[in-house]
Amino acid sequence: MTSLEEKKQKLEEYLKELGSVAVAFSSGVDSTFLLKVAHDVLGDRAIAVTTRSCSFPARELKEATAFCEKEGIRHIVIDSEELSIEGFRHNPKNRCYLCKWELFTKIGEMAREHGAANVVEGSNLDDEGDYRPGMQAVAELGIKSPLRYAGLTKADIRALSRELGLPTWDKPSFACLASRFVYGEEITEEKLGMVDRAEQWLLDEGFHQVRVRIHGKIARIELEPEEFSRLFADERAERANRYMKSLGFDYVTLDLGGYEMGSMNKTLGQEIKSESE
Repeated sequence: MTSLEEKKQKLEEYLKELGSVAVAFSSGVDSTFLLKVAHDVLGDRAIAVTTRSCSFPARELKEATAFCEKEGIRHIVIDSEELSIEGFRHNPKNRCYLCKWELFTKIGEMAREHGAANVVEGSNLDDEGDYRPGMQAVAELGIKSPLRYAGLTKADIRALSRELGLPTWDKPSFACLASRFVYGEEITEEKLGMVDRAEQWLLDEGFHQVRVRIHGKIARIELEPEEFSRLFADERAERANRYMKSLGFDYVTLDLGGYEMGSMNKTLGQEIKSESE
């Protein structure tokens, strides 16, 4: 069995072969680890590119900026508004393909402008086999996936991130806010804002892994089952209900099944996981 260090060495050697990279950086677990290793290996020949949009919470952009400042990494922020992509707001099954194509096309343009020969992204070995139409865009545009090339799983990345002292080693999984919508339900800036603020409230209350799925005017909260009791302590559930209704939700519910990656894909009638989760 390949050891963690052997996988990390394979990753480093691959990045050296690439020579210069623009890392699609979201401040998540995977892209933070990839950016750190790329910068350690390539120095100034590794840059970070983050896209700013209404489906990307301000807290994530703030974390991305702070990390790059701390590590001395050149960081470029570009605007990428998914709602302007034809068909995206109707939330079709290939929503992530439409988004990734536009996203990586813009990152590719920025990479060329700043002298980076390759664009790299942070999908890992666990992502293979999932329902991920966005990976089709990655392949079509020639985007490199170094973590998958090195055979790194999410658990591997968390372990190595901890060894490197990265603050993201135990960061909860995150996906773009559009993944909170039932396929076919219109995605609007207003609804994205409702979901964002609802999830931020739960995070501010100390919950770790959270999702607020939107079904019309219904908010369906997903938490880890071990955190259910916290929701019902200290009148927190009442406060959550009151706050989320103030955002525009008519009903606020707790999913008794708990947090489930890609739960919206049940509406597709397939045993698949979400592209962005």
